[in-house]
Amino acid sequence: GFVDPDTLPRLLLEPTEEEKRIAEARANLPPPSAALNLDDIEALAQGVLSATAWAYYSSAGDDEISHGCTLNKVSHASPATTVLSFPSSLPIFVAPAALARLGHPGGEVNITKAAAKEGIIQGLSNNASCSIEEIIEAREKDQPLFFQLYMNRSREASEALLRKVEGAGFSAIFLTVDAAVPGKRERDQRVKGDFAGPAVNGQDRVGNGVAQAISGYQDPDVCWDDIPWIQNITRLPLIVKGIQCVEDAEKAYESGVQGIVLSNHGGRQLDFSPAPITVLKELRERRPDLLDDKNFHVFVDGGVRRGTDVLKALCLGARGVGLGRPFLYANSLWGEEGVRRAIQIMREEIITGMQLLGVTSLDQLKPEMVKYVDRDPARIPPTPRFDPPRTGTQPKGS
Repeated sequence: GFVDPDTLPRLLLEPTEEEKRIAEARANLPPPSAALNLDDIEALAQGVLSATAWAYYSSAGDDEISHGCTLNKVSHASPATTVLSFPSSLPIFVAPAALARLGHPGGEVNITKAAAKEGIIQGLSNNASCSIEEIIEAREKDQPLFFQLYMNRSREASEALLRKVEGAGFSAIFLTVDAAVPGKRERDQRVKGDFAGPAVNGQDRVGNGVAQAISGYQDPDVCWDDIPWIQNITRLPLIVKGIQCVEDAEKAYESGVQGIVLSNHGGRQLDFSPAPITVLKELRERRPDLLDDKNFHVFVDGGVRRGTDVLKALCLGARGVGLGRPFLYANSLWGEEGVRRAIQIMREEIITGMQLLGVTSLDQLKPEMVKYVDRDPARIPPTPRFDPPRTGTQPKGS
């Protein structure tokens, strides 16, 4: 018979301690303008993220000094450039990073909208939490988007995805080659959580950490023979992401791809893999012709937190620099507005750095402006700008 829903007992769910902590942290969040640098954003993000999300975003497995010229007119310095021939207001792009919805329900859509408003290009992860359809619906007309591809064990699945991406209007393919198997991300594994990815080979991957949950479909045998296979399927520019040595950069150049990304996957794969800026320095020393070839694009992704980091890479010959975690943290805090604030911080720092180097356009940057110190100093954490939100009562006298 008929059941009146108003007569049913109401189920009251008591929030967990973590949910209470996150709610209190969000209630105490300052406005985006209070964040003066990307370290501020990261420090705040830890408070509003679940333990699972923070462990996944932050888990992981050079020292340079710049000098410039003075007494130049620098009141009108422009950081505008092109990335793979697409106009960009800054020499940075959103590096593809998985699962932006772990930090904010808007997920990658927030990043798409922010990138459009700030005039930079977004790379969408193969493991994005928003669908391709959601991203296409959110983007502005003629907004360029890059797609990051993991080669699937099923070549039929990879082919179908490539055709879908090209048909959707993406502008380039970034083939990731440094994650054929998942790295050992212990912080992520310890938290475990109840995040569930797709079952692989009939095995449930719940409880092994987020990275393990979304892995398993990638082909561990991806190799150089896959490059012409992809080129036969799509006409989109192909960029090989995850190059960690000069020898592989040379092979990529000879394979006819349009470019490479020097990257160690954010330090999340092979432990003690070289920093991308170190590989870039070696490439400048051993194969400067690759960097000077206008038809071959070398990008850097990883370890960038300051506008001066971007300028160092450009001085050494990189065409652009990708940032991943900073945009995940910013999205977790303030959604689209937070991502825009992170981009604005980089814009301010890049322009100020250009002016202090005595240049007004990026093509004036040159290797002589960077001095390399051949050591790996311990990184001293910056002085915290924000105290983490306090929970509970404080001891008397504190």
